Amino acid sequence: MTAISADHLYELFNRSKQNTENVIKTAPLGICITDPNGHFEMVNPAYCQFYGYREEELIGQHFTLVVPAAYRQQMAELHDVFIQGNETHELRQEWEVRCKNGETRTIIAEAARTIGDDGKPRKVTFVVDITQRKRLEERLTQANERLEYMASHDELTGLVNRRQGLKRLDEELERCERYGGELSIAMFDLDDFKAVNDTYGHATGDNVLQEVTAKVNGELRSTDVQVRLGGEEFLIIMPEINAQAAHTAMERIRQCVAESPCTEHRLSVTLSAGIACYVEASSTRMLDRADKAMYQAKQNGRNCVVIAPSAM
Repeated sequence: MTAISADHLYELFNRSKQNTENVIKTAPLGICITDPNGHFEMVNPAYCQFYGYREEELIGQHFTLVVPAAYRQQMAELHDVFIQGNETHELRQEWEVRCKNGETRTIIAEAARTIGDDGKPRKVTFVVDITQRKRLEERLTQANERLEYMASHDELTGLVNRRQGLKRLDEELERCERYGGELSIAMFDLDDFKAVNDTYGHATGDNVLQEVTAKVNGELRSTDVQVRLGGEEFLIIMPEINAQAAHTAMERIRQCVAESPCTEHRLSVTLSAGIACYVEASSTRMLDRADKAMYQAKQNGRNCVVIAPSAM
């Protein structure tokens, strides 16, 4: 067996050490080594490029230099716990970091615990930039939330749309059927609204709808739900009140709308409403009774509120 000289072993060690350093320097991901106190001992070019610092600006500085101020203490404590512990690897985690130019980015950081030449522990951290992926995920989440919102809300007024509103009514009826309690609905539309569109245009008509529904919402309880059924026709779901209490509320709303001119044209707008209360768990029949009461309000000269006879 051929003996290996000490000089040859030293040469192999230096060559291995040099190869390791070359790998670190040419690695496409950021790598840094911090001492037991959290100060940078080594940063590779990818790390410097990512954060926008020169190597000499980082060496000797505490690693929290690249951490947003709000997280610095937390990150320093986590570093100390890892250095003082026995774990050889730190779980991969997502963090926000701050570059020299003030830009906030998102990284995935994974760390290993190693021992330096002085016998003391070091933390080697590997950094992967996921900023673009994170922003794409956020935009996708926002788009999905927007689609979900649009599926259940009217785009013009922001109210719950017909499909979602009728679903909510069915839920309230089911609650009444199961637990008892009261429920009233009010169906209303704006009087002579076609004349507004014909005279001032559909843009003004849209503004009228937005202003009126906002005024109505301002008069409702937090538990009430206003629904746009379509065009200038609306529904209000009023849990836990009887027809007479609903009539009182709708009278207040009717008066508010009639006394508040709309748009820059100062248009006088009125509404006619019909009220029905819970009798049986059928949304179709309840809506039909409210609709007939609203029609009666129209027949009575508009700008009034009528309670469906079966709800008296």
